[in-house]
Amino acid sequence: MKFHNLAATLLLTAFASGLTAQNSAQAQYQHASNRYQVRQAIPVAGLQGRVAQVNCCSAAPNCGCDMSPGCGVDGPACGMEVAPEPSCGVVGGGILGGGFPSCGNAQCNDPGCAAAPSCEMGPSCGAQPSCGVPSCGCELGVGCGSAFGGGCGGGCPLSCGSCNLGDPLSLFGETCGLSAGGWVSIGYHSKNLPLFNSHADRVNVHQAWLYAEKEADGSNGLGLGGRIDYVYGVDAQDTQSFGIANNHWDNDWDHGIYGSALPQLYMEAAYGNLSVKAGHFFTIIGWEVVTAPDNFFYSHAYTMYNSEPFTHTGVLATLTASEDLTFYGGYTLGWDSGFEDNGDSFLGGVSVSLTDKLSLTYASTGGRFADSPNGTLEKGYMHSLVADLAVTDSLQYIMQSDLLDTENNAGETVRDTIGLNNYLIYSVNDCLSLGARYEWWNVSADSQGFYGDAAPAGLANVATGDFDVTALTLGLNYKPHANVIVRPEIRWDWIDGDMNALALADNTILEDADDSQTTFGIDTIFTF
Repeated sequence: MKFHNLAATLLLTAFASGLTAQNSAQAQYQHASNRYQVRQAIPVAGLQGRVAQVNCCSAAPNCGCDMSPGCGVDGPACGMEVAPEPSCGVVGGGILGGGFPSCGNAQCNDPGCAAAPSCEMGPSCGAQPSCGVPSCGCELGVGCGSAFGGGCGGGCPLSCGSCNLGDPLSLFGETCGLSAGGWVSIGYHSKNLPLFNSHADRVNVHQAWLYAEKEADGSNGLGLGGRIDYVYGVDAQDTQSFGIANNHWDNDWDHGIYGSALPQLYMEAAYGNLSVKAGHFFTIIGWEVVTAPDNFFYSHAYTMYNSEPFTHTGVLATLTASEDLTFYGGYTLGWDSGFEDNGDSFLGGVSVSLTDKLSLTYASTGGRFADSPNGTLEKGYMHSLVADLAVTDSLQYIMQSDLLDTENNAGETVRDTIGLNNYLIYSVNDCLSLGARYEWWNVSADSQGFYGDAAPAGLANVATGDFDVTALTLGLNYKPHANVIVRPEIRWDWIDGDMNALALADNTILEDADDSQTTFGIDTIFTF
């Protein structure tokens, strides 16, 4: 039985639309005034009552772009909002044309159209944004005012003006809350790691991923939705429902080192600030996830792979009490199982924003994690604590601590681990980010769950001895295009423990049973 797990959170690609730049700012504004209706908008936060000018240097007002003070060119006041005439059915057609059915002739911000774009006026993508205020085209994930955004701590021209990715292309687009897409990740690594990257010195298709999703929007009453994910590649076998060793669900969809998996298939209902999903879904535990575009690094942490679940089958409720406080709670059939009973456990937690720069997330699961006739019973408790701090506008620090303690029917320890991961991510601009990860993972001496399949008979109760694993990873993310991410990295791994005992238990961890290793890896992700 495999004992590796996933923390997952799921992050989807946003779609926006832009308009063509004009040569003259004044002529551009006059042209825009003939096509748009000016409406009063909510003042932009942080402007302290000043009447700022919207930047009209290079582009007409763009539906869906954030408002930002200008760069010295006269234009409409910052408190004005612009609404385009086209309906939201024009938006989201995708590069294949047509997209999904239109939801009518709704204007921007029409509450009856779930896919209606916002009507905020934005500057040209090449312009300098005001510090602390997001600028159209200068977002990298969550905006210029955050650690992942372009940031203004190092100067706006460097952060935003030197990189203009534009909008990502989409095969299918998004309309009325319905979206579909995916990605392909292809990579190479020089050494084997027991952390997804286990087929060294060759080019691998890690993930050929497709998803379809209907957003469950409860803002106007009851909203229904759901999601399905399919993946093919060398990562698929680690994403299958391996929690029950009876080839149920997708656990036998293998083709050599490649395979397929359906890591998510669930329905969701939302009403107001409460949503409930039922089915097969990713865990809420931890910071790193399975989905390649949602991780900074190509490789993974030991805690994510060995001490956390990947998926659950059951019911999970999410209550957004306020902008700063979210609660989670639900019931699952153990860890990493498909639609078959593999135990019963609680899954829940809380996420709170303590300040504008610091957030904490506590997530836990407890109960029977594995309870099938074909495997070892495992019951106990596990939690992760994640702190996310925006040190500056361009620098982000993440700290994660994991604790796992389980036992079998006889009361013997199956897994007893603790880990601490540290991440530093610096955003140079929208195209380039630099990152470092330092991790420590400890396995107690009496943990039987880390014996390999080839462990000699009779050693089930023999301890390998307490051992520690530390690893340092340095990498970068480079985006030559809005749909392309290149992630080179180099990592160093060290093991402090009885290497002979680990080898006897078939738990050598690193390639050639070494106690240290240097690995170079690089992958490229193409999104669509």
